[in-house]
Amino acid sequence: MLLNHIFYLTKPLIPRAAQLYLRRKLIQKRRLRYKDEWPIFPGSEKPPEQWKGWPDNKKFAFVLTHDVEKMAGFKKSMDIMRIEKELGFVSSFNFVPERYNVSEKVRREIENTGFEVGVHGLNHDGKLYQSETVFKKRALKINSYIKEWNAAGFRSPAMHHNLHWIQQLDIQYDASTFDTDPFEPQSDGVKTIFPFIVKGSQKSYVELPYTLPQDFTLLVLMKNSIDIWKEKTAWICKHGGMVLLNTHPDYMALSGERCRAEQFPVQYYYDFLSHIKEQYKKQYWNPLPKDLAAFWLETHDNHFVEV
Repeated sequence: MLLNHIFYLTKPLIPRAAQLYLRRKLIQKRRLRYKDEWPIFPGSEKPPEQWKGWPDNKKFAFVLTHDVEKMAGFKKSMDIMRIEKELGFVSSFNFVPERYNVSEKVRREIENTGFEVGVHGLNHDGKLYQSETVFKKRALKINSYIKEWNAAGFRSPAMHHNLHWIQQLDIQYDASTFDTDPFEPQSDGVKTIFPFIVKGSQKSYVELPYTLPQDFTLLVLMKNSIDIWKEKTAWICKHGGMVLLNTHPDYMALSGERCRAEQFPVQYYYDFLSHIKEQYKKQYWNPLPKDLAAFWLETHDNHFVEV
């Protein structure tokens, strides 16, 4: 975590174009090194013990989440929600409580439409896991927002995580991990395409790792297409796992909007959802993260990881 701390201290001094260039170079090197572990980690398809499958005999779970990093992304949230609703999907939007104004009106509209609101850190400044003392202090504030927003889930900025410390949050689920992603600052993947229960001395909660590459990594830094999303979805469907995608409205250029260097056309996202709807008709279960967490607690209370 020391390297992460140094990175966030120096980040404001580095021009954004230079940041993107350096990250692309780093990813190019890591992609060759981890070609046998990404985007699929061998063995991650192993189901939990006594696995009985998804509700209504669906072949796989399909979960959509969004991390909204800045006000620009917050302003696009309703547009993204309308796209998903048009195609028959639901998702969760994770907001940063103390980085921009998260209006109650927007939160209520999201929930009243049948979508979900979660908490995405506190400040998004890279310091949440600086020490356990810092985490404990911030956890008090995070819990106040969890209560105020009636939120069930949490995700850390930059996918930093400490599953033991996260017990201090009043949540049903956490979503700060991934099956495999060597390009993240804290790159220790959980090596499974299924949820799991984290059980500690303070409380238990469900961990929901994302299992498709994040949009920024795949479409902005790698300048790739959505084909990897499609290919890995097919693999997860074959093995009956959980497809969990994390995208960012901040990086989506809406129709009519100029696509900046760190953005991709929202049409990519629309095309992927259309592909799922058409290719996997009646094969997927698209729950809100909180509903999947509730299902997992009910059916897999004996399958857990102790921290």
